[in-house]
Amino acid sequence: MPLSMNREVFITCAVTGAGDTVGRSSHVPVTPQQIAESAIDAAKAGAAVVHCHVRDPETGAASRRRDLFREVTDRIRSAEVDVVLNLTAGMGGDLVFGSVEAPFPVNAAGTDMAGATERVAHVAECLPEICTLDCGTMNFNLGDYVMTNTPSMLRAMARQMTALGVRPEIEAFDTGHLWFAKQLAEEGLIENPVLIQLCMGIPWGAPDDLNTFMAMVNNVPANWTFSAFSIGRNALAYPAAAVLAGGNVRVGLEDNLYAGKGQLATNAQLVEKAATVVTNMGARILGPQEVREKLKLVKR
Repeated sequence: MPLSMNREVFITCAVTGAGDTVGRSSHVPVTPQQIAESAIDAAKAGAAVVHCHVRDPETGAASRRRDLFREVTDRIRSAEVDVVLNLTAGMGGDLVFGSVEAPFPVNAAGTDMAGATERVAHVAECLPEICTLDCGTMNFNLGDYVMTNTPSMLRAMARQMTALGVRPEIEAFDTGHLWFAKQLAEEGLIENPVLIQLCMGIPWGAPDDLNTFMAMVNNVPANWTFSAFSIGRNALAYPAAAVLAGGNVRVGLEDNLYAGKGQLATNAQLVEKAATVVTNMGARILGPQEVREKLKLVKR
């Protein structure tokens, strides 16, 4: 893909995520009402897309409960503000091994492995415009945790998403994930226009230095649409990097809790900061209906 600045940019807000962040900031939404309200505030601040996980309302832990996804979906859709709904389908591939000397049996407390149909069940029920597809397996940050997505699993999930008329957003954490995404496209399991998210700086995937970022960008086919983000300290700089590289922007409390050093942020504040960067660079921010037209999304 040639390096060319994107002058018509959409912003995605990743509202809550699945990480252990609830105890680190009071702004991380937990209940369906809190998640929906935070998503709506982000939309009012300029996000055209909201990417939503759900959490157990009692514990704050990540959840796959369909009733929680249903409530979040209904609350967002009944709001006065328009926004493109993007639900995660990344849950159900969590594998936590035992000790290094005895990896089996696996750690039952942390392991959550589900079949393809179960992993997509909330998508089939809620029918968002977009859902995510984590396009590979990765040693994910913690000592014995592996984010598990086999080629057969990914093919089955992609096939189901496409049949539902929901646009998969490919989550690429390393260059091999982009390679497999191209394979899914060649096999007709994901359709044009292909949407991809470049996930940078997450241990132990692609680091977020600019050389690695450009290696990722250069592996994105020219006719695909991509967004990019980084987690942690470089999250606030990545809107500029993504736009300069020809992409779109993702921010949100899933990726970063701070608006500045020691300043805890809300989702709306992170969107506002990203929108300021985008407009100061001379680009225009797209609204949700323009994103639907660009990506051929089906609004329910």
